[in-house]
Amino acid sequence: MVLGKLFGKRKKDKNIESLDGIITFFASHHALRAANLLKRYKKIVALIPGPREISPNCGVALRFYYVDKDDVISLFNEYSVQIEDIHYYPVK
Repeated sequence: MVLGKLFGKRKKDKNIESLDGIITFFASHHALRAANLLKRYKKIVALIPGPREISPNCGVALRFYYVDKDDVISLFNEYSVQIEDIHYYPVK
């Protein structure tokens, strides 16, 4: 595996495993915009494939700490980020 030696293997971030909220979107560009905004405000987030049991609309969802829900909603309202819904969805 030449590429793995050149670029190194990505370590799995343990913080991402503890993210217990999911934000669903109607389109992937909204998910990317939301992720960039939250990262700018020092929130820990991860883009993931959208779980089909939650939403069939978009193939991309955003994991975050559910405890930050009120802050996230405020930021999305302030910056007009469109979302479908916010879910409590801990990793099983």
